[in-house]
Amino acid sequence: MSDPSTLPIGSLDTHVVDRGTGAPVLLLHGSGPGVSAEANWRLTMPALIEAGHRVVAPDLIGFGRTVPPPDHVYDLRSWTDHVVALMDTTGLERTAVVGNSFGGALALRLAIEHPDRIDRLVLMGAVGVRFPLTPGLDTVWGYRAGVVEMRRVLEAFVHDHAMITDDLARMRLAASIEDGADLRFAAMFPEPRQRWIDAMASDDDELRAITAPTLIVHGREDQVIPTSTSQTLFDLIPDAQLHLFGRCGHWTQIEKAAEFNALLTSFLGPPV
Repeated sequence: MSDPSTLPIGSLDTHVVDRGTGAPVLLLHGSGPGVSAEANWRLTMPALIEAGHRVVAPDLIGFGRTVPPPDHVYDLRSWTDHVVALMDTTGLERTAVVGNSFGGALALRLAIEHPDRIDRLVLMGAVGVRFPLTPGLDTVWGYRAGVVEMRRVLEAFVHDHAMITDDLARMRLAASIEDGADLRFAAMFPEPRQRWIDAMASDDDELRAITAPTLIVHGREDQVIPTSTSQTLFDLIPDAQLHLFGRCGHWTQIEKAAEFNALLTSFLGPPV
């Protein structure tokens, strides 16, 4: 496959980063405005490739360069089905999957609905259980395009606000409005937003039935997804381990990149 590539997944042209060789790892990004697979995983993919893995990282429906028809209805079912179809197209018969935030809810559905295809599961500040809407998540999902508004969103993601520069805010703003991305984003999680959290939650019995070894990661200072969600997942998933990073917000893969990459590659183990 060329890198990067646009693949027809059903009737939808899907932007996919597919790099490296070896045991595959499917990377599912979060739901911030202007996000893409490349932006979300830019510090993660090199470490996985160096460790001998193939990484497959799609722009999920409505994000990045995966643009659905204007009448597309965004919901957990369509996002999950799209990922399964992507796995079929890219030959991922069995894979590890890493889900960041919103991507964690999709990763959980894959582990619940297709246990034979998920080798290991990694959840990072994951949506997927019920919790009260936080001010941070309300800020993210309620984003309306602007430099000040984007800076507010980015600062909600990190513990160290010094990481958020004007250049970064302008770059992410540009990504958030490219090709009508802001209009697509506004259609995903309109008010009242608590319903979207609830709609992406899996049932407790489903979580207890997950068989994949699971690594759960969270930043202690996360203002977007409360750490209690990861504690709940840890309590319910049988073969799970939980790691909390101190002085870290929602972007564990950015704020604690080296530590996160070491933890991730250790958990995944040497490629077979």
